[in-house]
Amino acid sequence: MEAVAKLNNVPTSPRKMRLVADLVRGKSVAKALGILKFEPNSGAARLEKLLLSALSNWQQKNEDAQIEDANLYVKSIFVDEGKMLKRLRPAPQGRGYRIRKRSNHVTLVIDSMTEEQLEQKSKKSKKANK
Repeated sequence: MEAVAKLNNVPTSPRKMRLVADLVRGKSVAKALGILKFEPNSGAARLEKLLLSALSNWQQKNEDAQIEDANLYVKSIFVDEGKMLKRLRPAPQGRGYRIRKRSNHVTLVIDSMTEEQLEQKSKKSKKANK
């Protein structure tokens, strides 16, 4: 079962948020929470809160299942450009420089790994250790 969480109109640039989102894409939920907790970038705190929201949404859908037994991972996370506020900054000789204050929308999907996916992942890690 999938669970989705969305975060709209975050007042940071999409490029900065994508840097943090790329760190957790495809990772297990526990590992992703650990990464986001100690990441110094400004978007990490917001993504951590969003991941906890997705985890809560998953728990609402699956009341009988345990989070620890579900093998949850970040299935997809993407950052889209949001509304852009256009402002003017005074410049020399009566001119004005345009300032674009960017925002973004983040969508996060978590899912539980099937047994086949777990086996494939363990095989890949064994090959990498050799």
